[in-house]
Amino acid sequence: MNIRFLGAVKGVTGSSHLIAYKDKKILLDCGMYQGRDEDLNLDEFEVNPTEIDYLLLSHSHIDHTGRIPLLVKKGFKGEIYCSKPTYDLCEIMLIDSAHIQETEAEWKSKKALRQGKKAVEPMYTQKDAADSFQYFKPVQYSQIITIEEGLTIRFNDAGHILGSSIIEMWFEEGGESVKLVYSGDLGMHDKPLLNDPSLIEKTDYVIMEATYGNRVHDNIEQRTEELINIILKTAKRGGSVIIPSFAEGRTQELIYELNKYYDSHLDKMGTKENELKKIPVYVDSPLAAKATEVFRKNAGVFDSEARSFIMSGDDPLDFENLHFTHSAEESKALNLSTEPKIIISASGMCEAGRIKHHLKHNLWRKEASIVFVGYQAEGTLGRRIMDGEKVVKVLGETINVKAEVYNVEGFSGHADKPTLLNWLRGFKEKPKTVFIVHGEEESKRSFAEDVKKDLGINCIIPEYNVAYEIKNYEAVEQIHVEQVKDVKSEHTRGAVNEKLLKDLAVEIQELRKTFDVAAKRAEKYLEENIDIENYKKMNNSIIDLENEIINLTMLTNK
Repeated sequence: MNIRFLGAVKGVTGSSHLIAYKDKKILLDCGMYQGRDEDLNLDEFEVNPTEIDYLLLSHSHIDHTGRIPLLVKKGFKGEIYCSKPTYDLCEIMLIDSAHIQETEAEWKSKKALRQGKKAVEPMYTQKDAADSFQYFKPVQYSQIITIEEGLTIRFNDAGHILGSSIIEMWFEEGGESVKLVYSGDLGMHDKPLLNDPSLIEKTDYVIMEATYGNRVHDNIEQRTEELINIILKTAKRGGSVIIPSFAEGRTQELIYELNKYYDSHLDKMGTKENELKKIPVYVDSPLAAKATEVFRKNAGVFDSEARSFIMSGDDPLDFENLHFTHSAEESKALNLSTEPKIIISASGMCEAGRIKHHLKHNLWRKEASIVFVGYQAEGTLGRRIMDGEKVVKVLGETINVKAEVYNVEGFSGHADKPTLLNWLRGFKEKPKTVFIVHGEEESKRSFAEDVKKDLGINCIIPEYNVAYEIKNYEAVEQIHVEQVKDVKSEHTRGAVNEKLLKDLAVEIQELRKTFDVAAKRAEKYLEENIDIENYKKMNNSIIDLENEIINLTMLTNK
């Protein structure tokens, strides 16, 4: 087998990695390029989409899924495996992405036609996006799925956003077996709503992200307090707080943290808390509103703290002064109002959407604050503002930046260097090689040096569109692409009894305790190629039941 690295190689965005195994081609992610590399999105795929058999998705962020409709448009007819929450988010994310493609193409076409040029076609349409959903096959975390003889996969929680996954892959060929783990994007520990990244016991090879491979996030424990202080300081001087935030993931985590802050201070409300409750919070993104509903439908994968809130009857994604705006008129009204407020809006890197209008109306105001809570790719408007540029162009206007600009790293969705290293330490047996992707050059190089020095693991920073052959499952050899052998040119629910749900939850927990005794043995059986189909079916059914109980309870709390 061999691996070709086709995206997120020279930078962070555009994740795409191709595995050639026997006569099959397996693609890991199919992401869109953003920022400085966005022009690459219209390039032809390096491999014919009709030849790809499977696509495995780590999570729903556009830089990992955004070119799926284009892949299907170009002829892909394989199977797309991902976690169930990832599928639910893709249903709204890809349609939204297509709408953006159509809108931008319409605007560019008008400009081109005035200049006597041809109209511009969108990369893909909303119909193209909708057509891609027929190929999705969502699964639950920890379910063991044999997608064909000799190829087994399992999705584990990566703790990055809802549904984000670490993907385990077992390959059997010629009596030999090899295991590959794709980290996807790993999250920080103790993130709102989400579980910590799963630890994997053993593997032969790892494909691993290094977004923050040379950084340590500061003030993680104080992230909410830091945000509250910024909000109060800004409101006191009469300004609004503008938070560019990814519609799926970061926005819901912010809602959860604010809700938890209010709840934890109910019995000791002082001046600070009373002042905070006067400040309205607006989530100005129709996409974020839809994504929040997807979160509610998938509460079964929340962490234990959030699940306990749900089982006690609390909706962790709602509080008194939270408002969702939907129409363009509602969005415009926010900038006509002079009252201090918090506006959470997409896109997270300030490249599209309503956030641009809020920046246009607030960047030049010295009383306002812009708060970044996520990664800003090189070349994006968000990165330029965060890096301290004093003059930027927004929606065709030149704006002097006078607002205070903050970067609250504690809310970052990506693991920092210590967390990445600790995840690698979780392997009881060292991987033979780690392929480092999804990072700027310095970040990857620094992380590779630390992995070799601290953990003694061999690292490869792969080159773009170069194949790396796993030889005898013991060594890796770089080969030219030309040498690669080409073997082929929501349903309605009735009323739910809350007591029944809680009783079921207790029974499932007891069943899980009993069943887990077999888990370690089953893992061993899997790697020894012993048929454990009955085990897998039972395990997968229990996981389905566990998640469904929490999801039903969340819906009854609403």
